[in-house]
Amino acid sequence: MSENFRSRVITQGVQRSPNRAMLRAVGFQDEDFQKPIVGIANAYSTITPCNMGINKLAQRAEIGLKIAGAMPQLFGTITVSDGISMGTEGMKYSLVSREVIADAIETVCNGQSMDGVLAIGGCDKNMPGAMIAIARMNIPAIFVYGGTIKPGHYNGRDLTIVSAFEAVGEYSAGKIGESELLAVERHACPGAGSCGGMYTANTMSSAFEAMGMSLPYSSTMAAEDEEKADSTEKSAFVLVEAIRKQILPRQIITRKSIENAIAVIMAVGGSTNAVLHFLAIARAADVELCLDDFEDIRARVPVLCDLKPSGKYVATDLHKAGGIPQVMKMLLVNDLLHGDCLTITGQTIAEVLENVPDEPPPNQEVIRPWSNPMYPQGHLAILKGNLASEGAVAKITGVKTLKITGPARVFESEESCLDAILGKKINKGDVIVIRYEGPKGGPGMREMLAPTSAIIGAGLGDSVGLITDGRFSGGTYGMVVGHVAPEAAVGGAIALVEEGDIITIDACTRCLHLHVSEEELARRRQNWRPPAPRYTKGVLAKYAKLVSSSSLGAVTDLNLFECRHA
Repeated sequence: MSENFRSRVITQGVQRSPNRAMLRAVGFQDEDFQKPIVGIANAYSTITPCNMGINKLAQRAEIGLKIAGAMPQLFGTITVSDGISMGTEGMKYSLVSREVIADAIETVCNGQSMDGVLAIGGCDKNMPGAMIAIARMNIPAIFVYGGTIKPGHYNGRDLTIVSAFEAVGEYSAGKIGESELLAVERHACPGAGSCGGMYTANTMSSAFEAMGMSLPYSSTMAAEDEEKADSTEKSAFVLVEAIRKQILPRQIITRKSIENAIAVIMAVGGSTNAVLHFLAIARAADVELCLDDFEDIRARVPVLCDLKPSGKYVATDLHKAGGIPQVMKMLLVNDLLHGDCLTITGQTIAEVLENVPDEPPPNQEVIRPWSNPMYPQGHLAILKGNLASEGAVAKITGVKTLKITGPARVFESEESCLDAILGKKINKGDVIVIRYEGPKGGPGMREMLAPTSAIIGAGLGDSVGLITDGRFSGGTYGMVVGHVAPEAAVGGAIALVEEGDIITIDACTRCLHLHVSEEELARRRQNWRPPAPRYTKGVLAKYAKLVSSSSLGAVTDLNLFECRHA
């Protein structure tokens, strides 16, 4: 048992009576003080469809924990809906919420001396937030994904939330009428669950399954299907057994298991946000990881799955085709997965995958056979150059042209850029620059789904480039480069770009280059002045003061660590 549990049992005499009295008030009986206390971090809310089905899962977890011999204690965590806040000031709170969620779970679990935690999340930041806390605390833990949404349907095609954003661009370009736009909006999201393509939520759930912190097949289940609730209850039993055996997160979250997660992210065509989140998770677990590690794995791992946003299918289709275990088995038999990694079940990855076929079923097109991948190499490329000395992240699947050189169109915010796109002021060959949207500059590193979807909707996806120190939604695709570091707010080269400067984005050579002489850049740098903070109090001001570079995961405890060890 954990030290928390041992100390509670040993000191349960007279000196602990007041503590026990409080616990009796929430339902503890005499025998319950001998059981491990397990937190259920419940991210339920009606703020977003991603989380609206989670309370039912928390209740099933509670039942499972009691049957398995533990004493559950339920507490809530927050969420911010990226899809609803997209394109607004509210999106600045999205990445911030990852830190708030991590801090909240750590605070409750450590404050109440819990012996383990079952974390349930649905929207994008619930997952990395929970995993950062789990890695910090290192008490037995399991992650339960709230489940994916089922696709919407209209006019013979599957829809996701990205369909609605792209329809705005199509409408502005005169390609569809208002009635078509409204029909797409009305049918895009039919019920509970996280956005249905291989966007950020499904990317992170898949990666956590690959890392061994969630049960097999659980990452692609639909939120509304009964198997999701059944899997949640099973997760409770597995967690209680992990508490008995003292299987700890840092035995599971290792360099090898993170490499497994990244390999799966590449194979399924996952979100650029996974780069940011795994840098943060690795740091919380004291695992060395840098941007170059993603590039090394990308070069070895093919894209095996034909999934939205750049492909045809959604996560429920992947589930029917064999799910993440099928993808993992293909990687394992081709020496691209570490089979000896431990999982929360106590089995190794190789043992979990033992009965999974080496190749996907022949009667489906979601998972390609090894001999015929979607792309021979991974899709998340790390670009560097004089515009991004620390690095930047590009998603290069679904792009016909991997190199573009053109004049810079410079915007100081997402809103001004979107106005230009919808106003038809962006031309083929332009390279859009959106800056002061980074971790400090935004602050909060907003996602740019609205501009990128408008570009796609306007038919400019293969002819216009976009770079930003902000982020992209998992639903973004096209010739776009995000996470440019150093960011503009700290004087990165992206702050020095002027309208009309020539920029090259080259995914083949992984280069992001501003065609301006070093002498001219030095002159511009000397004249540059940092902008005044956009927020001077509250959570965004605190975040801007503490947050690190995106190349380090945009974590908020890095500077504190450095100060302590200076």
